[in-house]
Amino acid sequence: MPEIRNYTLNFGPQHPSAHGVLRLVLEMDGEVIERADPHIGLLHRATEKLAESKPFNQSIGYMDRLDYVSMMCNEHGYVRAIEKLLGVEAPERAQYIRTMFDEITRILNHLMWLAAHGLDIGAMTVFLYCFREREDLLDCYEAVSGARMHATYYRPGGVYRDLPDRMPQYSGSSKWHSAKTIAKRNGPRQGSLLDFIEDFADRFPGHVDEYETLLTDNRIWKQRTVGIGVVSPERALQLGFTGPMLRGSGVEWDLRKKQPYAAYDKMDFDIPVGVNGDCYDRYLVRMEEMRQSNRIIKQCVQWLRENPGPVAIEDHKVMPPSRADMKDDMEALIHHFKLFTEGYCPPPGEVYAAVEAPKGEFGCYIVSDGANKPYRLKVRAPGFPHLAALDEMSQGHMLADVVAIIGTLDVVFGEIDR
Repeated sequence: MPEIRNYTLNFGPQHPSAHGVLRLVLEMDGEVIERADPHIGLLHRATEKLAESKPFNQSIGYMDRLDYVSMMCNEHGYVRAIEKLLGVEAPERAQYIRTMFDEITRILNHLMWLAAHGLDIGAMTVFLYCFREREDLLDCYEAVSGARMHATYYRPGGVYRDLPDRMPQYSGSSKWHSAKTIAKRNGPRQGSLLDFIEDFADRFPGHVDEYETLLTDNRIWKQRTVGIGVVSPERALQLGFTGPMLRGSGVEWDLRKKQPYAAYDKMDFDIPVGVNGDCYDRYLVRMEEMRQSNRIIKQCVQWLRENPGPVAIEDHKVMPPSRADMKDDMEALIHHFKLFTEGYCPPPGEVYAAVEAPKGEFGCYIVSDGANKPYRLKVRAPGFPHLAALDEMSQGHMLADVVAIIGTLDVVFGEIDR
């Protein structure tokens, strides 16, 4: 006789941590999970296929929309792959700017993860705290690119433009806030973007202390996360884990140290690792990563203050000329239009380039046939193998623990349903 299951439960697709695009089919024995089957495809973006239909430089903005919490890190992986194909390298100042914004993006990601994970398992206050800090960092995105999320700031050969000398100010005519409150909020905005980022970096460790005061030794938080979703180091490697999921299991692997890119070989920082490989260890790893990212940001700010210079290569077949040049030079204007309509034609070949994105290794494999668009683009998304392990991590746990495990995976479906 076939084995009789107790019942099958549809978990989602309305679950808040995946905003309606994750459907789990759970086979339950009472309230204990016997099997968890993730059904994906509810947010199919077709990014890889779309990228094969348009010039290389027109797909940078699509990368922002893959993991839409780690925008610039996705751009970095794609742009690095194009630079490998073209055989170009961004100037040193651009590399430091990329390093700084990669770490700003890592903090942005981990704040969103902590806010949502906390809310999922009953910690409301930390959600509000995290969004307070995210506002400042999204203002940094807006200052350099004009967009709060989908920046399209990294370009093959450098970045879109140098860091601005002044920050936008809050208006003094607001009916919602007093003049004193507005003056206080504008305090860190009196100088340049670097001044604003430095002020944030000075304040941020204190804010991380606040999050830890709320959660790290909180009895309920530990009951929901300690011993839940344990993955051994050997199994984590077999499952293809990267990023905090791998380091939470005690494997000290980080592309920023092991295969350095941008300016990471000049940075002084540590790689936090876990001991037990459970949800609590992965929480601790991400909390420490925020502190280490803050260290890197401070080093980048100091270097960028002392070293002015170009932020893009001079080759106008790859990077557009300046607007000032276009006003006086017809040839520069033609380069501009040709670049943004036809793009460029890298030599035939194949490349793979990866970055240590906040969720793990984000890589782009590109095959070029010498045309102005990729013959093939394959994205290596960190969230895909993590979600694939959900079944194994959930077996034997209670239904409520599935929510904690989904939270600790830190999945975003844009990169999974690509």
